[in-house]
Amino acid sequence: MNVQSKPGVTAPPAPRTLAETGLGVVMMRDILLKTMFRMNLDLVSVISRQICLPVNVTQELVDLARGQKLLEATGTLHATSGNEMGYQLTDAGRSRALDALSQSEYYGAMPVPLDIYQEQVKRQSIRDIKISRQQLVGAMGHLILPSDLLDHLGPAVTSGRSILMYGPPGNGKSSISNGIRAAMGDKIYIPRAIEYSGQVISVYDPIVHRAAEEAVDDPTSLRRTSNRFDNRYVYCERPSVITGGELSLDMLDLTYNPVARTYQAPLQLKSTGGIFIIDDLGRQQEPPQKIVNRWIVPLEEGRDILALQSGEKFTVPFDTLVIFSTNFHPNEIFDGAALRRIFFKIKIDGPNQENFLKIFAMVARKKKMPLDETALLHLMKNKFPSINNNYANYQPVYLIDQMISVCEFEGLPYQMTPELIDRAWANMFVRDEKIAK
Repeated sequence: MNVQSKPGVTAPPAPRTLAETGLGVVMMRDILLKTMFRMNLDLVSVISRQICLPVNVTQELVDLARGQKLLEATGTLHATSGNEMGYQLTDAGRSRALDALSQSEYYGAMPVPLDIYQEQVKRQSIRDIKISRQQLVGAMGHLILPSDLLDHLGPAVTSGRSILMYGPPGNGKSSISNGIRAAMGDKIYIPRAIEYSGQVISVYDPIVHRAAEEAVDDPTSLRRTSNRFDNRYVYCERPSVITGGELSLDMLDLTYNPVARTYQAPLQLKSTGGIFIIDDLGRQQEPPQKIVNRWIVPLEEGRDILALQSGEKFTVPFDTLVIFSTNFHPNEIFDGAALRRIFFKIKIDGPNQENFLKIFAMVARKKKMPLDETALLHLMKNKFPSINNNYANYQPVYLIDQMISVCEFEGLPYQMTPELIDRAWANMFVRDEKIAK
């Protein structure tokens, strides 16, 4: 059964039976008991929402546990909940719940088996998206970019392959990366958790993933909308993970919580179907070559290798557009083999004088700073020659913000003068001098 959420994206169908979940009965039963115990639940409709299974499948699981004397009916019909029968854990059920919690504190949403999740990844692959020039322009309309830059960015993004953006600092590499993310526009399904070899790995992360909608069964409704897709997934915008100088290689491994005995997915697994941006490459503790070496197998083979606490290794899908962004020249930080594995290399240069002035005027208008011809001539003829006319995208914002700060401190209306340009310029650079110690 294929469930279409929108053209081109096939939703995971809701399981109609316990068998269709793909999970072992013992694991599901234990998660049910732990969830009821931890959350003090007694109604099937409420339990259904918490374990993210359809009501009829949840009822099947409740009946199974009841047959094993782990649950019992309370004998009470809840009039406020559609006359539902209530259920509670028996003494044996509480004992089993506590035993299961001692093995793993995980409860709540049923996980998706890894092999089933892999099929969903294929249905919503980042490599299947097609972004037009209009979409890129629309997502980056607030940026003033060289005319030929989109000629390079468009094919790179549409390929779903790795991209290296390099060039001097302060020229919008991070903004361009965010624009690429915004241009994608469509939505995919993120599993709340996946299961491998009896272990549960949490994937959905509200910090990384932006939920688009959340369908909830209304037990009083004739039509139950949440059965349109498997609620073990969350319908989200394509994810994006942005890391910078704080990135370390251990952040790309499974995180094991020894107290809760649960796993958290690494960053690249959370970004599946979306973008992983490594900003400021070269500022991390590990050398860039070592970081790129970690990505060689994923980038070449579309799969990643993770390890459980036991040491057992297993393969997960790697379906991510990786964007490396650096202020260094690629030849300074990579060898030839690493560069061959990065599919697109795009240099992001500073603006020319014409584009600089366009950016300056746009920022001034946005910040309600009136332009002054005398001040601008002073900036272009006296200041920029001192740095060999090296224009950067960050400079207009920096200079105008500095002038605004001075005006606000002095109690002046916003204005642009040669004197204020000088004061702002002085803060943009640090004079090279020795400090007495």
